[in-house]
Amino acid sequence: MKLAVVVQRYGADLNGGAELHARYVAEHLAPHADVEVLTTSTTDYITWKNDLTPGVEQVNGIPVCRFPVSRERDPDDFGRRSEHVFGEEHSIGSELAWLRSEGPTSPALVKHLRRHGHEYDFCVFFSYRYYHAYHGARVTPDQAVLVPTAERDPALGLEIFGPAFRGVRALMYNSHEERALIQGVSGNERVPGVVVGIGSEVPSDPQPDRFRQRTGLHGPTLIYVGRIDENKGCKELFDFFQRYARIDQALTLVLIGNPIMAIPEHPRIRHLGFVSDEEKFDAMAAAELLVIPSYYESLSMVTLEAWALGRPVLANGKCDVLCGQCVRSNAGLYYENYEEFAESLHIILTQRRLREALGANGRIYFDRHYTWPTIERKYLDMFDRLQQEDPANRPAREAIPGWFGRRRRTVPPASDVVDRLPRGPASGEGGAAAS
Repeated sequence: MKLAVVVQRYGADLNGGAELHARYVAEHLAPHADVEVLTTSTTDYITWKNDLTPGVEQVNGIPVCRFPVSRERDPDDFGRRSEHVFGEEHSIGSELAWLRSEGPTSPALVKHLRRHGHEYDFCVFFSYRYYHAYHGARVTPDQAVLVPTAERDPALGLEIFGPAFRGVRALMYNSHEERALIQGVSGNERVPGVVVGIGSEVPSDPQPDRFRQRTGLHGPTLIYVGRIDENKGCKELFDFFQRYARIDQALTLVLIGNPIMAIPEHPRIRHLGFVSDEEKFDAMAAAELLVIPSYYESLSMVTLEAWALGRPVLANGKCDVLCGQCVRSNAGLYYENYEEFAESLHIILTQRRLREALGANGRIYFDRHYTWPTIERKYLDMFDRLQQEDPANRPAREAIPGWFGRRRRTVPPASDVVDRLPRGPASGEGGAAAS
């Protein structure tokens, strides 16, 4: 079996998000199939500038074919187009222009798929909202399998993505909440889909004492791992923690990740920057718990890593995915305001038996759903299912409207569409086509 993994950026040094997700899947499917990665020649997700050489290279033993980006992102243009399609009545043409403006726009990659897509058994596309996934899936309808990595954000309500969700061979969802969102916005229940998520490379013997010796931190710690960004809820986290620190002067908030916003100067906030995987897992093992303040997630790999290490999680309850994961795992608490944050944090820190029970539940949940043999088997089972499928039952590709149709300003604001979708944790039960 020959597979193409198609993703917006790819590299051994890209940590987090869909890019790391794609690399993990590519590397773990490689023992079972002939895997090739198709991606762009950029690493900068802000500008999408071509900072790598187009062509083929090997990354951890997998061939990676890079294609140039035809235009860098203009932040002002993208911002104006986003305000228009998210907040105003607009046209299909405006959405397609938004997609080009968002980037990374690589017609060369799509051209390669148009010419050579039939040479692959399946093309696994990551991240529904990008140019390569939208146009690439349209030119490979018989091979396209989508890993949408969708969150509850306005882009999900764009009209162009409904046909995309209905037109692929299958979807590999990150969570039950993601599946419910996509089915709610697109009505794609008949398309085969499975909640699969992703495994993680968690060491069996992290060394918390090594972390304490390296950093000099010996008291209780609350850890955050990820991009330090207001869009990830970090502004609210800093506010809540500083208020809590007035009543608990022993707790330290440890931050791991690159900052996109200013970090408060506070004696109990310690920023370690970008660290190695060894240092990250040592720090997580040394912490009492992990905090996830994000409002929007499609899965949260670091949450799964904390549970694999037996650490409880304190999550933003306004994120449906995180709330649902905590409910299903019984391995974390969640909050929606400062009072709930403070009380939940205090209980986890002071009730050792509760903390240990939550951590043990997290380890069981991870072992049951997110070990790599489980993840690999779900992908391989889906590929087997699709290969046995009667071609007559495959969904027909829905055409993009013609010149006049693309220009009719009759499409509702995408934010309004998303606001009407159900909220809260999903039940874990899928539609008729889900597994």
